[in-house]
Amino acid sequence: MRSLYLYTDRFFIMKNLIVYIFVFFTLSVAAQNDVILKGSAINSLKQPIESATVYLSKAKDSTLIEYTMTDVKGVFELKVKKRTDPVVLKISMLGYREYTKYFDEGLDSSVDFGNLILQDLSTNLDELVITAEVPPIRIKKDTLEFNASSFKVRPDANLEELLKQLPGIQIDEEKKISINGKQVSEILVNGKPFFGEDGQIALENIPSEIINKVQVTDKKSKKQKFTGERSTSNDASINITIDEDKNKGYFGKISGGYGTNDRYESSLFLNYFNNARKISVIGSANNINAIGFSMDDIFDNMQSGKNSRGGITESRILGLNYGDDFTDKLKINGSYNYNKAETENWNNSAIVKFLPSGEFNNQATSVSENESEGHRANFTIDYIGEKDALYITPQFSENHNHSFNESNQVSTDAEGVLLNDSEVQSRTEGKSFDFGNTIRYTRKFKKDGQFLTLGFSNSNSTKDNETLYESETRFYQSEKENDVRRQFKNNKSHSDNYTVDAEYNQPITDSLALGIGAKWTRGQNIEDLQVFDFDETSQMYSEINKLETNKFNTTQNKIAPFTKLTYIHKKFFVSASTDLNIVKNSATAEYFNQNYSLDKYYMDPSATLFFNYRIDKQKFLWLSYNYNVSYQSASQLLDITDISNPLNTIVGNPDLKPTGTHGIQTSFRSYDFEKREGYNLNISASVFNNQVTSSVEYDDDMKSISTFKNISGSYNWSLGGDWYKNYKWEEHVLRIGFGARFNQSVSKGYIDGAMYDSKSSSISPRVYLNYDYGEFLTVRPSYNYSSYTSKYNNFTVDKATNFVHNFNLQTTTYWPSNVILGNDFGYSYNSQIAKGYQRSFYMWNLSLAYEFLDKKMRARVKVYDVLNQNTSSTRTIDPTQIVDQESLVLKRYIMFSLIYKLNEFGGKDSKMRANRVGGRIMRM
Repeated sequence: MRSLYLYTDRFFIMKNLIVYIFVFFTLSVAAQNDVILKGSAINSLKQPIESATVYLSKAKDSTLIEYTMTDVKGVFELKVKKRTDPVVLKISMLGYREYTKYFDEGLDSSVDFGNLILQDLSTNLDELVITAEVPPIRIKKDTLEFNASSFKVRPDANLEELLKQLPGIQIDEEKKISINGKQVSEILVNGKPFFGEDGQIALENIPSEIINKVQVTDKKSKKQKFTGERSTSNDASINITIDEDKNKGYFGKISGGYGTNDRYESSLFLNYFNNARKISVIGSANNINAIGFSMDDIFDNMQSGKNSRGGITESRILGLNYGDDFTDKLKINGSYNYNKAETENWNNSAIVKFLPSGEFNNQATSVSENESEGHRANFTIDYIGEKDALYITPQFSENHNHSFNESNQVSTDAEGVLLNDSEVQSRTEGKSFDFGNTIRYTRKFKKDGQFLTLGFSNSNSTKDNETLYESETRFYQSEKENDVRRQFKNNKSHSDNYTVDAEYNQPITDSLALGIGAKWTRGQNIEDLQVFDFDETSQMYSEINKLETNKFNTTQNKIAPFTKLTYIHKKFFVSASTDLNIVKNSATAEYFNQNYSLDKYYMDPSATLFFNYRIDKQKFLWLSYNYNVSYQSASQLLDITDISNPLNTIVGNPDLKPTGTHGIQTSFRSYDFEKREGYNLNISASVFNNQVTSSVEYDDDMKSISTFKNISGSYNWSLGGDWYKNYKWEEHVLRIGFGARFNQSVSKGYIDGAMYDSKSSSISPRVYLNYDYGEFLTVRPSYNYSSYTSKYNNFTVDKATNFVHNFNLQTTTYWPSNVILGNDFGYSYNSQIAKGYQRSFYMWNLSLAYEFLDKKMRARVKVYDVLNQNTSSTRTIDPTQIVDQESLVLKRYIMFSLIYKLNEFGGKDSKMRANRVGGRIMRM
C-alpha cells in the first residue's frame, strides 16, 4: 500500500509539472504574436472618461475577441493577437456616442490612437433599450453589468461556469462567491429569490444560454431599495436577467444512480417559467451524505459527502417554489420544503484539559443514531406603489426527531491514574414548531429622501423533548458515592419575541438627512425541565427528582429611541446612529419548591457607524463600527445549583453585569479591469467589556463546580487579504490568486480560583491556479496551509501548536467529444494529533461520463474515495484544552448513474425569436 501512495504522489507531481511547463511555454510563444491598441478616451471638454468599455470583435459576426476599460485618466491599452480577418474596435460609455474603428485588412501591428473624443448624447441611456451591439461590461451608476453573450462558455454550461469567466468574480471550493473582494450573499433571478437568497440551486441549475445580463450591486434591504437609501452592507448582490425571448419555457434535470455497498442517489430539478410566473420543483434521495440539494455536473454529490464530518446520512428532500407578479404592484413568492434524514455515527475523542496545577486527560467514545423529519415554508408578499410599499414575509417550520446515544468516558491524571469514568445511554423523542413574520410599511413623501416607515416582527417557537436517560459515574480519588441515574426527562422550552419600530427620515439639505425613531422589543424565554426517577416497586418513572427539576423564565422589555444622520457626498457616504436602550431584565425560577425572582434595570447606549468611500471607480473603502450591550439569562443570574450533569455542577451569579461589545470592520478593495487584476484587504476586531465567563473549580475526582463571572480585557481581531489576476490568450484562460488570513484572540477566565488567559493565533495562506483550454480542459490546483498557536499564562503548559497542509487538484476534460472525465484529488496532513488518530490521508474522486441523445442524456460512473482513505481526524486548540477527535465517515463506493436534461425556451414555433450573435441583438 505504501508503494501505491508513493506512486500516486509521483504521478500527480509529474502531472502538475507538465501542466505548468506547458502553460509557461505557451505564454512565451504567444507573447511574440501580440499587438497593442492604446489611446485615451476624452469628452468634448477634453476631460478623461473613466470606465468606458473598449472592445475588439470580429467584423463578420461581432464575436468578442478581447476587451478592457479605461482608467481614471481615460487611458486604455488592449493587448491582442495579430489578426488577418477584418475586426472592429469600439469604445462604449453611457451618455456618449459609440466610437467605432474598422480594420478591414486585419491587425498586424500596434496602434496608438492618441486622444479619442466621444460625443455627448442628450438622451438618458439609463432608460434606453439598446438594440445595437452591447459591450461586454458596463458600469451604470452603482451597478456593474456583464453582457452574458460576450463571455464564451461550453454550450451546456450553467450559471456557475458563466460566473467563473467574469472578471473580478471568484468562486472557491465551497462555492462561496466574491466579486472584487466583496462577499456575495444574495443571488436573484429577474429580481426575485430562487429557492432562497443564497443562490446555490440557481448556481448549479440555471443554463447559461438563457442568461442575458449579470448585474452586480451592493446588497440592499427592500426598504433601502424603495426609499433610495444607500446600502450599509459590505456584501454584494447578483441579479440574473433572463433573455426576453427565452423567458417562456422550462428546464431541468433528472438523475438516478446505484452503486456498491448499496449506495444510491437520485435528484430532480424542474423549472417552468412564463414571463413573471415561475414554478420550480426540487427533490433528492440518497445515502451518501448529500443532505442539501446539489446537482454539480461533474462530481454531483461527491464533494458534499467528502466535506461531511458527522457520520453517514440517508436523506430525502422535496421542495416547491412559486413566484408571480399578480399586478405591476403586487408580487408574491413562496416556497415549501420537506426533509427527512437518518444519521448513524460514532465518535472517538482524546482531550487534554489544562489546570494551573497540572493537566488531566479525558478519553471518550460514543455511538449515535438520529432521525429527523421536518416541514418548512416561507412567503413574501410585496406591494410596491409609487409612494407606498408594504412587505409581508411569514415563515414557519415543524420538526420531529428521534435519537439514541450511548457513550463512555474515562478521566486520568498526567501519570495515568484513574480519576473518574462513566457510561451514559439516552433515547429522545422530540418535536418543535417555529413561526415568524415581518411586516413593514413605508410611505414616501414629496421630497426625495423624506419617508416614514413602520415595522412589526415576531418569532415564536416551542420545543418538547422526552428522554429516557440512564447513567453511572464512578469516582476513584475520594469517598464520594457513585452517581447512578435512571430517569425520564421532559424538557419543554418556549420562546416569544416581538418588535415594533418606527422611523421618520427628513432631508435637511441635498446631502444631509436626519432620521428619528424608536424601537420596542419584548422577549421571553421559558425553560421547563421535569425529571422523574425510576421506582423499582412500581416499575414506573413516578418519583419526581426535585434537585434536577427546574423552570427558568427570562423576560426582557426594551425601549430604544434613536437618532440617525446620513451624509451623501459624490465620493463617500456616512451613516451614524445612536440608541438609548432602556431595559428591564426579569429572571424568575421554580426550584426545589421555592420561587426565585430578580429584576434588573439598565440604561445603556448603543451606536452604529457606516462609512463608504469610493476613491475612484476601481478602489473602494468601507468601514463600520458598532457598540451593543447583551444581557444575562435567568440560569446565569439566579442563585440556583444545577446538578443535571454528574461531572459538572453549575451555580448562577446574581451580581453579573451586562456585556458590552465594541466591533469594527474595514475593507479596502481594488480591481483594475484593464489589467484584469485585483486585491482586497480586510480588518475586523471585537473588544469585550464585562464579558460573562466561567469560573471552574475541580475536586480530587476532577468533578467540576462552575459559576459565572464578569471579566474585561478579552478581544479578537483578524487581518486578511487576497490578490488575483486573469490572463487570456486565444483559447487559453489562466486565473491565479493568493490569499492569507491572520486571526488572534485573547480569552480570560478562572480555574481553581486563579485567573488565566490564553492567546490563540492562526495564519492561513492559500494559493490557487485555474487554467482553461477552450471547451476541452480545466485544471484547478490549490494549496492551503494553516498554523495554530496558543500561548497560556497561569497554566503548567506554556504553548500548544499545530499546522495543517491541504493540497487539491481538480481536472476536467471534455475530450473526446461527448466524453467527460473528472478528477478530484486531495492530500491533507495534520502535524500534531493524538496517538491512534490518522495524521495524513489522500482523498481521490473520479467521474467518467458519456453524453448522447444530442447531449440530453448522460451516463456516468463515479468512484468516491478511490484509495479508501477518507478520515475525519481533527485537532482543535481551545483556551483551556486540546481536543483530538474522529467520527464515522463515508468510505469508497462506485456508482453508475443516468442524468437526463430538459431544456425548452421560447417555443419552437415562435415567429419573433432573438438570435444572439456575439453581443448583437437581431430580430427575425
